[in-house]
Amino acid sequence: MSLSEAVDAAVAAVRRRPGDLLPWYVLGAAVPAIARVVPFLAVAIGYAYLATTGRLETIVAALRELNTEPPDPNAEPEAFDAWASQFEVLVEQVLTPTMILLTLATIAVTIVVGIALYAAVAAGQLTACSARLRGNRGVAAGFAGARRYWLRFLGLYLLELLAWIGVLLTLGLVIGIVAAVVTLSTGSGGATLLVGAVAGLAALLAVRAVFAFASVAVVVDDTTAVDAVTNALGFIRSKPIEAGVYYAVALGTTIALAAFSAVITFVDVATLLSVVTPLVAFPALDLLKTAVYNDYRRRLEPPTAPERSLGEQLRDGVRHGWSEMIAFVRETPGTHALVVALALGGFWAGWAAAAPIADTVETSISARLVDHNPFAATLEFFANNWLVALTTALAGVVLVLPAVASLLFNGVAMGVVARTEVEPTELLAFVVPHGVFEIPAIFVASALGIRLGVTGWRTVRGDASRTDLADALERAFWVLIGVGVLLAVAAAIEGFVSPYYYDLLL
Repeated sequence: MSLSEAVDAAVAAVRRRPGDLLPWYVLGAAVPAIARVVPFLAVAIGYAYLATTGRLETIVAALRELNTEPPDPNAEPEAFDAWASQFEVLVEQVLTPTMILLTLATIAVTIVVGIALYAAVAAGQLTACSARLRGNRGVAAGFAGARRYWLRFLGLYLLELLAWIGVLLTLGLVIGIVAAVVTLSTGSGGATLLVGAVAGLAALLAVRAVFAFASVAVVVDDTTAVDAVTNALGFIRSKPIEAGVYYAVALGTTIALAAFSAVITFVDVATLLSVVTPLVAFPALDLLKTAVYNDYRRRLEPPTAPERSLGEQLRDGVRHGWSEMIAFVRETPGTHALVVALALGGFWAGWAAAAPIADTVETSISARLVDHNPFAATLEFFANNWLVALTTALAGVVLVLPAVASLLFNGVAMGVVARTEVEPTELLAFVVPHGVFEIPAIFVASALGIRLGVTGWRTVRGDASRTDLADALERAFWVLIGVGVLLAVAAAIEGFVSPYYYDLLL
């Protein structure tokens, strides 16, 4: 099979059934939402510790008496020292051995959980890609691959880390010796250091190039991490043109994403990159390298390309997503009622928690709307809210908790903002027009996360099969397309209507 046919196979694999592949990439974006359950639980434990030991009461009293406006340290040094001393009580109450130990344990557990999750999701992504490129179902294969290969992917991470360390140490030693000799003989070793830096970068890129295909070799060859590295080297030697094309595409994609990031950051639409990368760039690169490696092993049997044009497919996909969202809401009134109750509980908790600082900390919707650009804001609002919806829903597949934690966190945040807002009526006027679309959309995503979590729990217990979980995940993808439509409407209103309309009524 030619290289162009491998590219066509990659395109056909995702276009034929995008819902049978892309959920795994949304799961990749949801890993932080899953891992942050650990610090959320740690905060709850820390709050309980402070409350039961009486320290919380002391902290609240200190916050109420806190003077947030410091005197000039140059003009009034003694007054500034007295002002700074008021924070000593807070530090003494918070920085206890128990709280320090809890913080360190939280950091360690969060890192371990995050790395393990990334390994499992990466294994699932490449297994799903390989399955789609052989005409099989991707999402279901991804679950089997995540379970089978996640430890091998951890092994690859460790091997790559050791390879990088070995390369850096070896080059550092050689460059140091050569630079010292050149300096002694010529009086200058700057050129040697520059050449060494370039050589080091090239060596590190070579290591990454090998391990890029080693991960695919684990899945396609069903082999160990060590053997996968050997197989990847064999592929690169046997198919240098195919490997080179992938590297060129990967480098070009990286440069394009960097340029795109610079542009959208300049116009304050930074979150858009966080949506484009997992839904477009990562699947495209993974499908390409998996296609050329599967072809190398003569295992490529891709689905036929869809007969509809891309425009027709996008239009039909949006319609299908909208109908799936409506059907999901009608089928799960109890879950949505639970979501509303949890959101209201989170809002109340944030409102109550902000009481001690309500008189000292102020937020202002008017201040946040200074230099408001409706076009950029619309894109940013949509990208941010849809990313929250995607990650909240898909994170819920891990036994419900991440979806509930995200819902409660957003509720608490809104409660704090509402309690500290200097003009509550103005905030309410701003939120209402777009909130009637945005808030229900987030509720639907949260309910979807809870339902996915229940299905995941049933699968773990053996009451449901991986096929049932795959069906739920694929349907969730289409429901989230419908949620995206709702959030697009909300973003347009928030960008072009909400900041302006109530000025006409004042």
